[in-house]
Amino acid sequence: MSSKKIFQDSLNHKSGNKIPIDFGSTAVTGMHVNCIDGLLKYYGIKKDPVKVIEPYQMLGEINDELKEIIGIDTVGVFTKKNMFGFENKNWKEWKLPNGLLVQVPGDFKVTKNDSGGFLIYPKGDLTATPSARMPSDGWFFDTIIRQEPIIEDKLDPEDNLEEFELINDEDLDFYEKECKKAFETDKAVVATFGGTAFGDIALVPAPFLKNPKGIRDIQEWYISTIMRPDYIHSIFEKQSEIALANLTKLNERAGKFIDVLFICGTDFGTQNSTFCSIDDYNELYKPYYQRINNWIHKNTNWKTFKHSCGAVENFMEGFIDSGFDIINPVQCTAAGMEPEILKEKYGDKLVFWGGGTDTQTILSFGTPEEVREQILSRCEILGKDGGFVFNSVHNIQATTPIENIVAMIDALKEINK
Repeated sequence: MSSKKIFQDSLNHKSGNKIPIDFGSTAVTGMHVNCIDGLLKYYGIKKDPVKVIEPYQMLGEINDELKEIIGIDTVGVFTKKNMFGFENKNWKEWKLPNGLLVQVPGDFKVTKNDSGGFLIYPKGDLTATPSARMPSDGWFFDTIIRQEPIIEDKLDPEDNLEEFELINDEDLDFYEKECKKAFETDKAVVATFGGTAFGDIALVPAPFLKNPKGIRDIQEWYISTIMRPDYIHSIFEKQSEIALANLTKLNERAGKFIDVLFICGTDFGTQNSTFCSIDDYNELYKPYYQRINNWIHKNTNWKTFKHSCGAVENFMEGFIDSGFDIINPVQCTAAGMEPEILKEKYGDKLVFWGGGTDTQTILSFGTPEEVREQILSRCEILGKDGGFVFNSVHNIQATTPIENIVAMIDALKEINK
């Protein structure tokens, strides 16, 4: 049975002989480049320096040989430009602060700051204000807030819409080519086109823009959801119009190649609670998610993917009503997110994509045997009757012990033998 068929069965809540596995198909289901480098060395397939395909979080490209070893059933199609606003092309070598040699895109341009860390520049323009920093002992970039002083009576929603544009023919050609190439692998195709994430805090500061205007400070954005709801509604209304126009064109050109569409990475949960109430979610976010999801389900066969970290058990019904098919990362250690409860209450309506092992705890700080035991237990619970795609709880972080990642891979082989 092909990876695609195994995957589609699980997405349709059909129990099979194999639990499908994803690593690397999205910006929230990947591995840090340092981990990929360690795995390549462990398995004796170290070749060229690993490519950094998502420089904001320093996520690496998993090559075909390593995909085969892990048993990955997915392939990702990513936005044409990355989080810093330039394309992944014209590769060159660069060293992380720990000395690891990697490959980065040609427009990945950094300078050193006074503390020995790195500053990176939007669109690779060294004349612009840097939009993120990596500490001298760091592993990824943190956004630099570049909020202009807010003059209340001059706030214009159009300023927060600069990054949302109608797709052009050149970009349509790019996505059609990339989706077709992914489809020909006979793995499940997971596409990220952008433009459908409403209020994603990773995107609000716009590290990809040279001079972001509007409300770009994270704290000010959260304040605005309460104090300036009409402003936020205006942004979301226009953003959803542009998104649907783009999805119409993308579906015409590449729709038949796609299995899953990544809709958004907007987080609603903390470790113990939520960022807003259910009523606020229903008022401010739900109408726009419904608009996007309803169009997709009416016009395509795609499943829709919603990422939200944290304690969001009480949001699950809202996510279902919003039309989402898939929830990620399934943060089982957050309050109220016990896998048994999630599967029992929502397992027939939602696909759980993640939750297979905890990156905050066991995978990063446990023993290989603890990793194995957790994965066997989680897969038994979440994998019952389908509706589960194995992934860790968010990206595997840089300093995760390689022996623990190997234990994860071995446990998956044990389950899927």
